[in-house]
Amino acid sequence: MKLVLATLVLMASVGLASAHETAMAKDAQGAASGASAQIGAITLSGGFARATLPNQPVGGGYVALTNTGTSDDRLIAAQSPVAGEVQLHEMAMKDGVMVMRQLENGIALPAGKTVTLQPGGYHLMFMQLKEALVQDSTVQVTLTFEQAGTVTVDLPVMAPNATGGAAPMHGMTHAMPKEVQ
Repeated sequence: MKLVLATLVLMASVGLASAHETAMAKDAQGAASGASAQIGAITLSGGFARATLPNQPVGGGYVALTNTGTSDDRLIAAQSPVAGEVQLHEMAMKDGVMVMRQLENGIALPAGKTVTLQPGGYHLMFMQLKEALVQDSTVQVTLTFEQAGTVTVDLPVMAPNATGGAAPMHGMTHAMPKEVQ
């Protein structure tokens, strides 16, 4: 029951909350100036996390990953001192229902392509938060790639409904897959 409740709270922070025009303008600016880093052939850009409520057990983190190399790579793990665990997740439509699932095998990064972790899609899921993610602060995240290695980046914490400049999502039906419930 706690996992279902925690997931519903995260889903609200991952993309279901309504966005105001002023927040979207700030999101677009934040996405352009968000966290960036380079490890091997992988460039990280536009990274950010969403602010959480006090005692909220989960939060979301996002970043664009560009593989400038000639070989495929894969994001295989993430960790942060603010969370007991950081999981790699995907939200996707399945039979007209938005479902969220952990990606046990990581996130593929094809050579020469950009994969964007964003609200409503691939994302970092901060589980068992040890403290609230406070807007205008930063969250340290360490990402491990199969080929490129490990890099640590500070994600700026944006508004709870931050979209990174993406359009807000409205009118979707959401349910958790049975393996998560």
